[in-house]
Amino acid sequence: MSGHKHRHHHEMSAPATPIPPTEPIRPISRIGPTPITRRQFLRNAALASGAMAVPWVVSSAARGAPGAVAPSERITVGVIGIGAMGMGHLAHCLGTPTVQVLGVCDVDRVRREEAQRRVEATYAAERASGAYRGCAAYNDYREMLAQPDLDAVLIATPDHWHALQSVDAAKAGKDVYCEKPVSLTIQEGRRLAEVVRIYARVFQTGTQYRSMPNTRRVCEFVRKGGLGKVKQAFALWSMVGDSYVPASSPLPAEPVPEGLDWDLWVGPAPWRPYNSRYHRNPPPGVVPWAFCEDFGAASVTWHHSHSADVIQWALGVETSGPVAILHPATGEFPTLTYRYANGTLLHLIDHWGMVKDPYKAVPDTSRLEGNFGGVLVGERGWVTTMYGGGPIEGEPEGIFQEMGLRSREITGANNHHANWLECIRTRGRTSTDEEIGHRSASLGHLAIIAYKLRRSLKWDPVKEEFLGDAEANRLRSRAMREPWRM
Repeated sequence: MSGHKHRHHHEMSAPATPIPPTEPIRPISRIGPTPITRRQFLRNAALASGAMAVPWVVSSAARGAPGAVAPSERITVGVIGIGAMGMGHLAHCLGTPTVQVLGVCDVDRVRREEAQRRVEATYAAERASGAYRGCAAYNDYREMLAQPDLDAVLIATPDHWHALQSVDAAKAGKDVYCEKPVSLTIQEGRRLAEVVRIYARVFQTGTQYRSMPNTRRVCEFVRKGGLGKVKQAFALWSMVGDSYVPASSPLPAEPVPEGLDWDLWVGPAPWRPYNSRYHRNPPPGVVPWAFCEDFGAASVTWHHSHSADVIQWALGVETSGPVAILHPATGEFPTLTYRYANGTLLHLIDHWGMVKDPYKAVPDTSRLEGNFGGVLVGERGWVTTMYGGGPIEGEPEGIFQEMGLRSREITGANNHHANWLECIRTRGRTSTDEEIGHRSASLGHLAIIAYKLRRSLKWDPVKEEFLGDAEANRLRSRAMREPWRM
């Protein structure tokens, strides 16, 4: 898929005849609740049907170089959606010795063929022969999911595909890494979480910010009571033009670029004619389509999922949610605010200056800069969790000694992919699993519904329904375009 994702017809770039490996790769994924090791799977499969070669080539490292990883021990993956994020995930996979990329998928021929070339060039450079042809290129992600030698997929398509592709992957017995937000509606996210559990899949939400070491340290400190009771928290919420919700105005039709399967790009979303603001080559940005409510969730896509993830984690409510969404029209608070059952408030703000004025939650001299995280204010003091704006800030100074931080910088280094891969091997639960991904996305969906209805709402985080509000409850879901179903 393009930009971030796509799918449909049966156009596929077939790889050249592969060179069989000395030791066959088999998928370690398995549908069912009982864990099975890769070696057990290989032994059982060999006893049942004999060894069967898979289209894959052994690298020079696998033939005995230091740190070599045997082919049978590698996790086989496919990348769905080859935009800016998808290429980033692909590069990470190609740099991980324990991973073998078997396929790439995008409804844009330019993008998928470039990804295929990159994979094959990387693996060819590892071979004495300097040749490799073992990466399939798919237009339709369903063809990729049908491959029995595939363990897992990374999904980096536009938001309107996330839940459906994750559900289809889980049903196909694949483990999943899915970009955030994992859904465009509350009911989509709940369905995703249910299916992942039913099929016993390993799922990781792509909120890599959670896995930065100092982010974890700060959140764990707050979670364990380091600030005392947290009275209020703050997170950014961006506008689309002059609105707090994604745009719905149609764009004029433009000619569909050659090689782009636009019908499949739109997929389950309401039909819209092609316009280059949604998709073009090279990618104009990480998520250019996110402003449109049919394909993305605006602020939820841009950064709020990251903010919601770490803030709810720090508050200890990452698998729950608020009990009320308070609209500023009530006059109770200057901006949209969530109230949790314990009384903690989470305010959505336009910029960090609002933490000082009008909320007056921190001193005027405080430095508040960055993105992704937020500001947490408790009985004992306050602390920031933002990234990209300098060091972590907070008061009193002693809290940083209590955290044991060697540095107050939050760097981009993280073990998010590594955590997913390790859990694929152990069948463990990832740091940001399907339930956490669903709840983080849902927090943003709650805000969008309140903004659309222009009023406050009461929410039951257990039943995941609005109390006594049929109009709001109808907005928890939306129909998919025929013939798509989840």
